[in-house]
Amino acid sequence: MAEGTVEAPLENGGGGDSGAGALERGVAPIKRQYLTTKEQFHQFLEAKGQEKTCRETEVGDPAGNELAEPEAKRIRLEDGQTADGQTEEAAEPGEQPQTHKRARGQNKGRPHVKPTHYDKNRLCPSLIQESAAKCFFGDRCRFLHDVGRYLETKPADLGPRCVLFETFGRCPYGVTCRFAGAHLGPEGQNLVQEELAARGTQPPSIRNGLDKALQQQLRKREVRFERAEQALRRFSQGQLPGPTPAAAVPEGTAAEGAPRQENCGAQQVPAGPGTSTPPSSPVQTCGPLTDEDVVRLRPCEKKRLDIRGKLYLAPLTTCGNLPFRRICKRFGADVTCGEMAVCTNLLQGQMSEWALLKRHQCEDIFGVQLEGAFPDTMTKCAELLSRTVEVDFVDINVGCPIDLMYKKGGGCALMNRSTKFQQIVRGMNQVLDVPLTVKIRTGVQERVNLAHRLLPELRDWGVALVTLHGRSREQRYTKLADWQYIEECVQAASPMPLFGNGDILSFEDANRAMQTGVAGIMIARGALLKPWLFTEIKEQRHWDISSSERLDILRDFTNYGLEHWGSDTQGVEKTRRFLLEWLSFLCRYVPVGLLERLPQRINERPPYYLGRDYLETLMASQKAADWIRISEMLLGPVPPNFAFLPKHKANAYK
Repeated sequence: MAEGTVEAPLENGGGGDSGAGALERGVAPIKRQYLTTKEQFHQFLEAKGQEKTCRETEVGDPAGNELAEPEAKRIRLEDGQTADGQTEEAAEPGEQPQTHKRARGQNKGRPHVKPTHYDKNRLCPSLIQESAAKCFFGDRCRFLHDVGRYLETKPADLGPRCVLFETFGRCPYGVTCRFAGAHLGPEGQNLVQEELAARGTQPPSIRNGLDKALQQQLRKREVRFERAEQALRRFSQGQLPGPTPAAAVPEGTAAEGAPRQENCGAQQVPAGPGTSTPPSSPVQTCGPLTDEDVVRLRPCEKKRLDIRGKLYLAPLTTCGNLPFRRICKRFGADVTCGEMAVCTNLLQGQMSEWALLKRHQCEDIFGVQLEGAFPDTMTKCAELLSRTVEVDFVDINVGCPIDLMYKKGGGCALMNRSTKFQQIVRGMNQVLDVPLTVKIRTGVQERVNLAHRLLPELRDWGVALVTLHGRSREQRYTKLADWQYIEECVQAASPMPLFGNGDILSFEDANRAMQTGVAGIMIARGALLKPWLFTEIKEQRHWDISSSERLDILRDFTNYGLEHWGSDTQGVEKTRRFLLEWLSFLCRYVPVGLLERLPQRINERPPYYLGRDYLETLMASQKAADWIRISEMLLGPVPPNFAFLPKHKANAYK
């Protein structure tokens, strides 16, 4: 904790550019000695940044790149917001600031800055992959086959170390790697560390990928969904199956190690004794059919989902990617879930949607979240996933508030479409061999709660667990979550376990949430602001984490990103994009040592303050240009004409 006496708070009324007082409503109570004005804050960062740039220029950039930020980072938008994330103000100090439309939802008008190509001259994959055969296209290939010519136009390396080469002994991206100097020989050959290669060290196994053959079948609509069509025929005839509610199954009746049903000829290899790791990939077998091939599991024989008291990382669109989940697992998250995947896109074989289902080997309890509006697509998608992916549960997203999903009848709209909702839940339960969970909100309209009426029905339909976000769709994030209503819903859902979600940013928040009787808590924005929140909850303490430790976390994220998305130009820039999206949330965290009152609340806006060192101050900036500067510390200079505007606007402060 930073020392110093607590002085009287500043008077409220200094305007948006003055230091905020500790007692101002909706503002984080920061100690007076750290408070500053907006102008002084940015002047400090600019001065320090210029000093740093001058020192680097004197030493000389070994790559010969210009470290100055491109002018194209500032992009004028229709709502008066620039690419650095700041709202334009009046030109004269005496003028009243212009009133702009309130920031809420997504930045839908942000420019499309994803490049159509990352390299002007791309090298043929047959030359990158040394074990690959001769180029299939021959003279018709549109890629380069001259390595020397490619190296002449290739951008300079971003750093001297390649995380893939150091971790696994070999970089699969060869000469296209943006850190290729670490593993290229004098003649351009890709070097291999024999010790790591001899031990058989391979990149971490990422499960739940999309097979090319299956993708072709999905695109040609050649995949048959017999179990889904059988369930749908029952619905059309007015017959609704009544599975035994998973929450009502008595202890000991569930077959924890029961093999999952697969298509004929596929047999699961059970996990080793004493491990919570799910079964490995299905092994193809030949010979006579066994009972495991033809006998379906009864509802009471499904693998049970017992995660009471565990910390559940919410499925977070855009930011809840695989590298971020690895960070949260390291800090103590028990249950993880992939980003929301749209069922129609999965059925069409879209690679970008299937990428959301990928699972890292460290994720021992992992689920996927599906979004859809109709029983046929949701049931068929559930059957497809039961054949092809390894998950511990499947979650239905009935809490998505965005208009795109709501107007199509999905997300929160299902709470008002009880017949379709019931058919979706019962149909998916019929074809899944893993538990089915649901995530809902309190309701659609702000003062019309629906959850307490839906929960008993979901229990009877066979849902294993429900997560309730204590806000309505209409409310979004403008008010605090209603934990009193969540406590009422616990009784309505019993004996089905109910998880609570909303506004958890400290171990005190988590303790108060557990006192409502919920089976566990789901953490969403709190993990984005401080992923070490899971450690704080388990150790029941406030962690005054230093800026250097926070930078190490970001460095680990970039390393995980390069492992996951690749170390070539495309992989580096994709890692940078997701890092910048995460930094748009991380900047809202206020270090523990700077607060007058603990803990920080999630709806409290940080005022302008100077941290205990330059890096801590830089991480507090809400300008995208400063986030880009942090990314350049980890991933090197940005490409020419680079621009960034975060996907989500900050509408949580009031």
